[in-house]
Amino acid sequence: MAKKRDFLAITDFSTDELLALLDRAANLKAGMDKSKLTGKSLAMIFKKSSTRTRVSFEVAMTQLGGHAIFLSDRDSQIGRGETVSDTAGVLSRYVDAITIRTFAHAEVEELARHASVPVVNALSDLLHPCQVVADLQAVAEEFGSVTDCTVAWIGDGNNMANSWINAAYRLGFELRLACPAGYDPDPAILARAQKAGKVTLTRSPAEAAEGAHVVTTDVWASMGQEDEMAVRAKAFTGFVVDDALMALADERAIFLHCLPAHRGEEVSASVIDGPQSRIFDEAENRLHAQKAILLELME
Repeated sequence: MAKKRDFLAITDFSTDELLALLDRAANLKAGMDKSKLTGKSLAMIFKKSSTRTRVSFEVAMTQLGGHAIFLSDRDSQIGRGETVSDTAGVLSRYVDAITIRTFAHAEVEELARHASVPVVNALSDLLHPCQVVADLQAVAEEFGSVTDCTVAWIGDGNNMANSWINAAYRLGFELRLACPAGYDPDPAILARAQKAGKVTLTRSPAEAAEGAHVVTTDVWASMGQEDEMAVRAKAFTGFVVDDALMALADERAIFLHCLPAHRGEEVSASVIDGPQSRIFDEAENRLHAQKAILLELME
């Protein structure tokens, strides 16, 4: 019996596997890959609210001929104190894979450790790999390749920033992160990538955006950080992605945002709703990228 695989971080896939995953996502989107997961079931544990992640995973399983089961804290015993290990053991007897969207990344790792079926990280406070795979697909659609592009991350060194760093580590593209002091990415993830490739950290959004092919950002306060909003708004002064910043990027540059967005905070309405924005292509790609991930793990 083949050893089960998980997708907790982009680095769980090799460079070749990641490139093949992007190709497969593109083929699924184009209708060229007719693969199915007929009769397969996916359990979805959600401790954080969601629009894109929940809908894209549920629709993905439906279109692949399988079934998704949504489990929130209110609907399952894990919300009443059942251990992660017990939950993993039980669900492994019912379903063919599990996805989890939660706060602590250690919980994702514990679930994968105890589950006998594949586990997919649908978001943790440390990483958001499924989103960045969809983003990479959007970049490939625009430029034909991701490996030759320069990406500028503007804002918080959060789970999205960490996953972009992992992607740069695997694929070798240039990544420039502009984060205010005190809001840097995970130091271990950053250090590993900087040893291997072209990943830099600056305090200057202009320096990061100069000549970049992709400019991307996220909200300044993620879920669970709402009480920090006033402090963060002050710290992130000057880190707005606006027309002036986009003008520094490559003339073909595109703007990405994982959504939901706060227009007038981390990004101006003129940028996110403008001709360089690819936010809805990016959002659509969650469906196709996750189909590719599920197929790779569950076939």
